[in-house]
Amino acid sequence: MRELKTGLRLCSICNNVTDVDPCAYCASPVRNQRLVCVVEEPTSIASVERTRGYNGVYHVLHGTLSPLHGVGPDQLRSANLLARVERGEVDEVILATSPTLEGEATASWLAAALRSYPIKITRIATGVPAGSDIEYADEVTMSRAMEGRREL
Repeated sequence: MRELKTGLRLCSICNNVTDVDPCAYCASPVRNQRLVCVVEEPTSIASVERTRGYNGVYHVLHGTLSPLHGVGPDQLRSANLLARVERGEVDEVILATSPTLEGEATASWLAAALRSYPIKITRIATGVPAGSDIEYADEVTMSRAMEGRREL
């Protein structure tokens, strides 16, 4: 266990926890290196991967903005993402932070920081979970589900 712990580090490109640098996602020749999905924590990557529909790479912030807990933009690991965008290595950034107050604030702040670059900035859709009943959805969830609707 101690050997495993000492062998782990953060990927120098995306900040994912890994035992090799760059991590398997960043080093993969079959992934779209110009499509970056921004997540709050390394564990969020598994949720995106389970969809089997995403073939880009990731960027892990290791948290969200939380002024009440003293977490500002300087405490998030965003510098290497901004550097990649500035170097012209990214075409699209998908903001996949949680739909919480902190996650929304983080997505808004990051979108504002990226807006001056010629890239596409998108936000994951939120809404009613599959398999649930809409009568139990709160007004924010239902509102977002309506806003994120798509044509069939």
